Amino acid sequence: MKKLAIIFMAAVTIALLFSANSMAGEVLKRIEAKGTLVVGTTGHYPPFTVKDTKGRFMGFDIDLATIMAKQLGVKLDIRQMPIEKLFTALEEGEIDLALAGITITPKRNTKVIFLGPYYVTGQSILGKKPIVTRVKGPDDMNRPDFTLVVAKNTTSEQVAKALVPKAHIILAANMEDAFNMVLSGRAKALFADEPFCVVAAFRNKDKDLAVSEPFTFEPLGVALPETDLLWMNWVDNVLMKLNAVGELKKLKEYWFHSPDWMTRLPKKGRFM
Repeated sequence: MKKLAIIFMAAVTIALLFSANSMAGEVLKRIEAKGTLVVGTTGHYPPFTVKDTKGRFMGFDIDLATIMAKQLGVKLDIRQMPIEKLFTALEEGEIDLALAGITITPKRNTKVIFLGPYYVTGQSILGKKPIVTRVKGPDDMNRPDFTLVVAKNTTSEQVAKALVPKAHIILAANMEDAFNMVLSGRAKALFADEPFCVVAAFRNKDKDLAVSEPFTFEPLGVALPETDLLWMNWVDNVLMKLNAVGELKKLKEYWFHSPDWMTRLPKKGRFM
Protein backbone atom coordinates (compact mmCIF):
# COMPACT_ATOMS: atom_id res chain seq x y z
CA MET A 1 0.00 0.00 0.00
CA LYS A 2 2.87 2.34 0.88
CA LYS A 3 4.50 1.67 -2.51
CA LEU A 4 1.23 2.33 -4.30
CA ALA A 5 0.82 5.61 -2.40
CA ILE A 6 4.36 6.68 -3.36
CA ILE A 7 3.76 5.79 -7.01
CA PHE A 8 0.45 7.68 -6.96
CA MET A 9 2.02 10.80 -5.42
CA ALA A 10 4.85 10.69 -7.94
CA ALA A 11 2.35 10.46 -10.80
CA VAL A 12 0.40 13.44 -9.43
CA THR A 13 3.60 15.49 -9.08
CA ILE A 14 4.64 14.71 -12.66
CA ALA A 15 1.16 15.60 -13.92
CA LEU A 16 1.25 18.91 -12.07
CA LEU A 17 4.70 19.70 -13.45
CA PHE A 18 3.56 18.97 -17.01
CA SER A 19 0.44 21.07 -16.40
CA ALA A 20 2.52 23.97 -15.08
CA ASN A 21 4.93 23.74 -18.02
CA SER A 22 2.02 23.84 -20.47
CA MET A 23 0.84 27.04 -18.77
CA ALA A 24 4.27 28.70 -18.75
CA GLY A 25 4.83 31.21 -21.52
CA GLU A 26 1.76 30.81 -23.77
CA VAL A 27 0.64 34.44 -23.58
CA LEU A 28 4.17 35.85 -23.43
CA LYS A 29 5.12 33.85 -26.54
CA ARG A 30 2.05 35.22 -28.33
CA ILE A 31 2.98 38.79 -27.36
CA GLU A 32 6.58 38.33 -28.49
CA ALA A 33 5.54 36.68 -31.76
CA LYS A 34 3.16 39.52 -32.68
CA GLY A 35 5.34 42.24 -31.20
CA THR A 36 2.16 43.62 -29.63
CA LEU A 37 0.53 43.71 -26.21
CA VAL A 38 -3.26 43.57 -26.65
CA VAL A 39 -5.16 45.20 -23.79
CA GLY A 40 -8.93 45.23 -23.41
CA THR A 41 -10.74 48.20 -21.86
CA THR A 42 -14.20 49.78 -21.79
CA GLY A 43 -12.95 53.25 -22.72
CA HIS A 44 -15.66 55.17 -20.84
CA TYR A 45 -14.66 55.06 -17.18
CA PRO A 46 -12.54 58.09 -16.27
CA PRO A 47 -10.09 58.49 -14.66
CA PHE A 48 -9.22 54.84 -15.41
CA THR A 49 -10.00 54.67 -19.11
CA VAL A 50 -11.47 57.26 -21.48
CA LYS A 51 -10.86 58.91 -24.86
CA ASP A 52 -9.37 62.38 -25.33
CA THR A 53 -10.38 65.11 -27.79
CA LYS A 54 -8.62 63.25 -30.61
CA GLY A 55 -10.22 59.90 -29.86
CA ARG A 56 -7.09 58.47 -28.24
CA PHE A 57 -7.30 56.37 -25.09
CA MET A 58 -5.97 57.85 -21.87
CA GLY A 59 -6.31 57.24 -18.15
CA PHE A 60 -4.65 55.58 -15.17
CA ASP A 61 -5.17 52.10 -16.65
CA ILE A 62 -3.94 53.20 -20.07
CA ASP A 63 -0.73 54.53 -18.49
CA LEU A 64 -0.24 51.16 -16.77
CA ALA A 65 -0.72 49.34 -20.08
CA THR A 66 1.72 51.72 -21.81
CA ILE A 67 4.39 51.04 -19.17
CA MET A 68 3.94 47.28 -19.56
CA ALA A 69 4.23 47.44 -23.35
CA LYS A 70 7.37 49.57 -23.06
CA GLN A 71 8.98 47.13 -20.62
CA LEU A 72 8.15 44.25 -22.96
CA GLY A 73 9.58 46.19 -25.90
CA VAL A 74 6.40 45.78 -27.97
CA LYS A 75 3.63 47.96 -29.40
CA LEU A 76 0.38 48.56 -27.50
CA ASP A 77 -2.97 47.67 -29.04
CA ILE A 78 -5.99 48.90 -27.05
CA ARG A 79 -9.26 47.07 -27.79
CA GLN A 80 -12.51 48.71 -26.63
CA MET A 81 -15.39 46.46 -25.57
CA PRO A 82 -18.18 46.21 -22.94
CA ILE A 83 -17.02 44.98 -19.55
CA GLU A 84 -18.84 41.62 -19.86
CA LYS A 85 -16.98 40.97 -23.14
CA LEU A 86 -13.58 41.56 -21.51
CA PHE A 87 -13.73 38.31 -19.56
CA THR A 88 -14.78 36.28 -22.61
CA ALA A 89 -12.03 37.91 -24.66
CA LEU A 90 -9.47 36.89 -22.04
CA GLU A 91 -10.70 33.29 -22.01
CA GLU A 92 -10.62 33.11 -25.82
CA GLY A 93 -7.18 34.69 -26.18
CA GLU A 94 -8.40 37.82 -27.99
CA ILE A 95 -6.66 40.06 -25.45
CA ASP A 96 -3.64 39.55 -23.20
CA LEU A 97 -4.99 41.42 -20.19
CA ALA A 98 -7.89 43.68 -19.21
CA LEU A 99 -7.66 47.06 -17.51
CA ALA A 100 -10.86 49.03 -16.95
CA GLY A 101 -11.21 49.90 -13.28
CA ILE A 102 -12.35 46.30 -12.78
CA THR A 103 -13.49 45.33 -9.30
CA ILE A 104 -12.14 42.01 -8.05
CA THR A 105 -15.04 39.75 -7.09
CA PRO A 106 -15.23 36.03 -6.21
CA LYS A 107 -17.60 35.39 -9.14
CA ARG A 108 -15.32 37.05 -11.70
CA ASN A 109 -12.34 35.27 -10.16
CA THR A 110 -13.84 31.90 -11.19
CA LYS A 111 -13.28 32.87 -14.84
CA VAL A 112 -10.10 34.97 -14.86
CA ILE A 113 -7.03 35.64 -12.74
CA PHE A 114 -6.81 38.93 -10.85
CA LEU A 115 -3.62 40.64 -9.74
CA GLY A 116 -3.67 43.51 -7.30
CA PRO A 117 -5.46 45.37 -6.04
CA TYR A 118 -3.58 48.26 -7.60
CA TYR A 119 -6.24 50.70 -6.37
CA VAL A 120 -8.93 50.56 -3.69
CA THR A 121 -12.09 52.64 -3.95
CA GLY A 122 -15.80 52.35 -3.09
CA GLN A 123 -19.26 52.85 -4.54
CA SER A 124 -20.69 56.37 -4.16
CA ILE A 125 -23.76 58.12 -5.50
CA LEU A 126 -23.71 61.15 -7.79
CA GLY A 127 -26.74 63.39 -8.12
CA LYS A 128 -28.12 66.86 -7.60
CA LYS A 129 -26.77 68.39 -4.39
CA PRO A 130 -30.15 68.63 -2.57
CA ILE A 131 -30.73 64.90 -3.16
CA VAL A 132 -27.23 63.68 -2.25
CA THR A 133 -27.03 65.74 0.94
CA ARG A 134 -30.20 64.02 2.20
CA VAL A 135 -28.71 60.55 1.71
CA LYS A 136 -26.87 59.61 4.89
CA GLY A 137 -26.90 55.88 4.20
CA PRO A 138 -28.48 53.08 2.13
CA ASP A 139 -31.76 53.27 4.05
CA ASP A 140 -32.39 56.74 2.62
CA MET A 141 -32.40 55.25 -0.90
CA ASN A 142 -34.09 51.94 -0.17
CA ARG A 143 -37.61 52.90 -1.24
CA PRO A 144 -39.62 52.56 -4.49
CA ASP A 145 -39.68 56.29 -5.23
CA PHE A 146 -35.88 56.58 -5.26
CA THR A 147 -34.69 56.07 -8.84
CA LEU A 148 -31.07 54.89 -8.97
CA VAL A 149 -29.26 54.32 -12.28
CA VAL A 150 -26.30 51.96 -12.76
CA ALA A 151 -24.35 50.69 -15.75
CA LYS A 152 -25.43 47.11 -16.45
CA ASN A 153 -23.09 44.15 -15.89
CA THR A 154 -20.99 46.12 -13.39
CA THR A 155 -20.40 45.64 -9.68
CA SER A 156 -22.45 48.83 -9.25
CA GLU A 157 -25.48 46.87 -10.48
CA GLN A 158 -24.78 43.96 -8.13
CA VAL A 159 -24.15 46.17 -5.09
CA ALA A 160 -27.18 48.38 -5.74
CA LYS A 161 -29.52 45.39 -5.96
CA ALA A 162 -28.12 43.99 -2.71
CA LEU A 163 -27.82 47.27 -0.83
CA VAL A 164 -31.09 48.95 -1.83
CA PRO A 165 -33.40 46.22 -3.20
CA LYS A 166 -36.55 48.32 -2.74
CA ALA A 167 -35.22 51.24 -4.82
CA HIS A 168 -36.23 51.66 -8.46
CA ILE A 169 -33.01 50.60 -10.19
CA ILE A 170 -32.51 51.48 -13.86
CA LEU A 171 -29.92 49.60 -15.95
CA ALA A 172 -28.10 51.85 -18.44
CA ALA A 173 -26.04 50.53 -21.35
CA ASN A 174 -22.89 52.29 -20.11
CA MET A 175 -21.61 54.96 -17.75
CA GLU A 176 -22.25 57.79 -20.19
CA ASP A 177 -25.92 56.88 -20.56
CA ALA A 178 -26.24 56.51 -16.78
CA PHE A 179 -24.72 59.94 -16.21
CA ASN A 180 -26.99 61.55 -18.79
CA MET A 181 -30.04 60.08 -17.02
CA VAL A 182 -29.04 61.99 -13.88
CA LEU A 183 -28.54 65.22 -15.83
CA SER A 184 -31.91 64.86 -17.55
CA GLY A 185 -33.73 64.07 -14.30
CA ARG A 186 -34.72 60.54 -15.31
CA ALA A 187 -32.81 59.25 -12.27
CA LYS A 188 -32.23 60.82 -8.88
CA ALA A 189 -28.71 59.48 -8.61
CA LEU A 190 -26.03 57.37 -10.25
CA PHE A 191 -24.24 54.59 -8.38
CA ALA A 192 -20.58 54.09 -9.37
CA ASP A 193 -16.99 54.04 -8.15
CA GLU A 194 -16.14 57.25 -6.32
CA PRO A 195 -13.39 58.41 -8.77
CA PHE A 196 -15.84 58.38 -11.69
CA CYS A 197 -18.42 60.32 -9.66
CA VAL A 198 -15.85 62.92 -8.63
CA VAL A 199 -14.72 63.45 -12.23
CA ALA A 200 -18.31 63.76 -13.46
CA ALA A 201 -19.14 66.34 -10.78
CA PHE A 202 -15.98 68.34 -11.45
CA ARG A 203 -16.59 68.33 -15.19
CA ASN A 204 -20.11 69.64 -14.71
CA LYS A 205 -19.73 72.27 -12.00
CA ASP A 206 -22.66 74.25 -13.39
CA LYS A 207 -25.07 71.31 -12.83
CA ASP A 208 -25.13 71.58 -9.01
CA LEU A 209 -23.92 67.99 -8.54
CA ALA A 210 -22.57 66.34 -5.40
CA VAL A 211 -20.87 63.05 -4.54
CA SER A 212 -21.49 60.99 -1.40
CA GLU A 213 -18.90 59.24 0.72
CA PRO A 214 -18.29 55.64 -0.46
CA PHE A 215 -20.73 53.02 0.83
CA THR A 216 -18.59 49.98 -0.06
CA PHE A 217 -15.06 48.58 -0.36
CA GLU A 218 -13.95 48.04 -3.98
CA PRO A 219 -10.51 46.52 -4.75
CA LEU A 220 -9.54 47.01 -8.41
CA GLY A 221 -7.23 44.63 -10.24
CA VAL A 222 -5.66 43.58 -13.52
CA ALA A 223 -7.57 40.72 -15.16
CA LEU A 224 -5.52 38.00 -16.87
CA PRO A 225 -6.20 34.68 -18.59
CA GLU A 226 -5.50 31.59 -16.47
CA THR A 227 -3.31 29.97 -19.14
CA ASP A 228 0.14 31.41 -18.42
CA LEU A 229 1.84 31.30 -15.01
CA LEU A 230 4.89 33.15 -16.35
CA TRP A 231 2.69 35.99 -17.67
CA MET A 232 0.93 36.27 -14.30
CA ASN A 233 4.27 36.40 -12.52
CA TRP A 234 5.62 39.04 -14.93
CA VAL A 235 2.63 41.37 -14.49
CA ASP A 236 2.69 40.88 -10.72
CA ASN A 237 6.37 41.79 -10.61
CA VAL A 238 5.80 44.91 -12.73
CA LEU A 239 3.08 46.12 -10.36
CA MET A 240 5.31 45.37 -7.37
CA LYS A 241 8.23 47.31 -8.88
CA LEU A 242 6.05 50.30 -9.86
CA ASN A 243 4.76 50.43 -6.31
CA ALA A 244 8.25 50.09 -4.80
CA VAL A 245 9.80 52.93 -6.82
CA GLY A 246 6.85 55.26 -6.26
CA GLU A 247 5.63 55.24 -9.87
CA LEU A 248 2.14 54.02 -8.94
CA LYS A 249 1.89 56.81 -6.38
CA LYS A 250 2.78 59.40 -9.04
CA LEU A 251 0.15 58.03 -11.43
CA LYS A 252 -2.48 58.10 -8.68
CA GLU A 253 -1.60 61.69 -7.78
CA TYR A 254 -2.06 62.75 -11.40
CA TRP A 255 -5.20 60.83 -12.29
CA PHE A 256 -7.05 60.96 -8.95
CA HIS A 257 -5.95 64.22 -7.35
CA SER A 258 -5.15 66.60 -10.21
CA PRO A 259 -7.69 68.15 -12.60
CA ASP A 260 -4.99 68.88 -15.23
CA TRP A 261 -5.78 65.85 -17.40
CA MET A 262 -9.44 66.88 -17.70
CA THR A 263 -8.47 69.58 -20.21
CA ARG A 264 -7.81 66.71 -22.63
CA LEU A 265 -11.40 65.46 -22.44
CA PRO A 266 -13.92 66.34 -25.18
CA LYS A 267 -15.73 69.55 -24.23
CA LYS A 268 -19.21 68.12 -24.62
CA GLY A 269 -20.23 67.46 -21.02
CA ARG A 270 -19.71 63.77 -21.73
CA PHE A 271 -16.99 61.17 -21.44
CA MET A 272 -17.00 59.10 -24.63
